[in-house]
Amino acid sequence: MTLRPVACALVALWLAGCQSADVAPAKNSLQIPAQWREATGPASPAEQLWWRNFHDNHLNRYVDRALQNNSDVLIARERINEYQARVYAADSSLFPSLDAGVSGTRARAQSAATGLPVYSTLYKGSLTASYDVDIWGVNRSTANAAEATLEAQKAAAAAADLTVASSVASGYVTLLSLDEQLRVTQSTVKSREDALALAKRQFETGYSSRLELMQSDSELRSTRAQIPLLQHQIAVQENALSQLLGDNPGEVARSDSFSSLTPLQLPSQLPSSLLNRRPDIVQAERQLIAADATLAASRASLLPSINLTATGSVQDRTLPGLLDNPLQLWSLGGSILAPLLNRQALNAQVDISQSQRNQALYAYEKTVRNAFREVNDSLDAITRYQEQLTELLAQQDVAQETLRIAQNRYRNGYSSYLDVLDAQRTLFSVQTSVVQVKNNLLLAQIDLYKALGGGWR
Repeated sequence: MTLRPVACALVALWLAGCQSADVAPAKNSLQIPAQWREATGPASPAEQLWWRNFHDNHLNRYVDRALQNNSDVLIARERINEYQARVYAADSSLFPSLDAGVSGTRARAQSAATGLPVYSTLYKGSLTASYDVDIWGVNRSTANAAEATLEAQKAAAAAADLTVASSVASGYVTLLSLDEQLRVTQSTVKSREDALALAKRQFETGYSSRLELMQSDSELRSTRAQIPLLQHQIAVQENALSQLLGDNPGEVARSDSFSSLTPLQLPSQLPSSLLNRRPDIVQAERQLIAADATLAASRASLLPSINLTATGSVQDRTLPGLLDNPLQLWSLGGSILAPLLNRQALNAQVDISQSQRNQALYAYEKTVRNAFREVNDSLDAITRYQEQLTELLAQQDVAQETLRIAQNRYRNGYSSYLDVLDAQRTLFSVQTSVVQVKNNLLLAQIDLYKALGGGWR
């Protein structure tokens, strides 16, 4: 019988020698490119207030409001509080625990000598201390995982801020572009009303046929039909922007000129490290660190654990006596527990943690590669949209001159009204394309800000 404790201790030591709680940090296979595909690119730290570069007071105010009131931002920030509490809970396992208790008992018994009832009161106090000797680092690894997860949540909150700011900027720019498209359409309607009046005079004086009059009327109605659709798109965009700001759907005050928003010039610089810019990359990195720590804790759970305990108690028939007396009963002890019959479940937990660590590694690599893809996509989009906009602006000048010539020739009877209609359609199409391409260019720059985690000043 006396050999059993010794045998248990030997088994525990043998198990300790067969296991290791050390976990090597995850190694990725990333090959970080030395530069972007394009020679143009950012090279400096991110800007916290990058949207102010568009110099629009309404936009600045809306982004500030969104960062204060947007639901996604508030949820992300509240998660930081949640995981901060988780860190406190995990850190508490690194220190001894102390529990105190007080109990009182009132009893009625019958005296064996006299047969009369006897009443008694007994108060009892207890104090228990326990400490888990973290010899293999289970608790420390768990605390490290909690801290890394907290850092990941902070990065997620920064990513939410960046996403909301980018969404507000994109929504605001798109709203201004829709206003400009509506202005161009209304202006075209006015010019086609003048053209219809001219066609009507030409028809009444016999200089043109009724066919040309009907063609002019049809073209006017076709242009008018686009106005309700644009007005609906504006209302939808206002509602979406209001939701981002944390408001109910409604009208949104804004600048009255789309031309005031000008595309920004990118500096010709080599890029610096992208890893310090993007909050989602920081989040993936911290999640990988947390997965490493969780795996270490799972492996350490296979090893024997040592727990130290101390208890003391006192009892008295009165509360003052309970408080005055020192501890009458006490004990000190310790225990070594080695998992034996539940090792299958613990080994399964190690396998789960290993798989989760690998998933976190692959997610980290995917996030980094996606970041470089988004930056390259945005840089290329800016270049191509700028080239397209340059050509369209030149075509717009040509189309305006073409319409002027066609109208003069029609008034003087040198050409048919079909030439005027064709010139009107071309100009309207080009003007609409100019607005849309400029909007795409501005959105591409906002996407670049987002892809970099900020600006490039």
